Amino acid sequence: MPASAEILRNELADAFRNRAHLYRLLLDVLGERHGPAEAEAVLAEVCERRGREVAPLLFSGVPAEPEAIARRFLSVSPDGGDLYPHETLKAGDAFTIRVHACPLKQAWQDAGLPPSQVARLCRIAGAFDRGLFEAAGLGFENSTWSDARGGGCCHITLNPA
Repeated sequence: MPASAEILRNELADAFRNRAHLYRLLLDVLGERHGPAEAEAVLAEVCERRGREVAPLLFSGVPAEPEAIARRFLSVSPDGGDLYPHETLKAGDAFTIRVHACPLKQAWQDAGLPPSQVARLCRIAGAFDRGLFEAAGLGFENSTWSDARGGGCCHITLNPA
């Protein structure tokens, strides 16, 4: 019997929570062995490299234009975009995606991590986006969540290279 959409949606959310906790534990173990700064740098590099690996497949045939790349990215957002609710803004040649909620950030907050640790993990996870969009040939700016900034999650701005 096929799984219902609600069951699949819950399984997807669980998979993202699991991913969030893998990031958290990897950061902890690497931090214990190599210090917090090196741990963050290594994990960010891994995430950025993965983004660079994904870009050629995801953006094949898409012009290296901010809106076109952003639209393609959003077209494959999990659960039709519901897992990462967002809004988009166009200003001149720039295209911004403001993510309102993130299952990774939510999992870290639900685990009771302090805001500084959540912000560190958000920076690490955001390195994937840097690799992805820079490999697509765009200029990239990302303001990941922090307690000081508050509200939502990543604010990704794509610009022509």
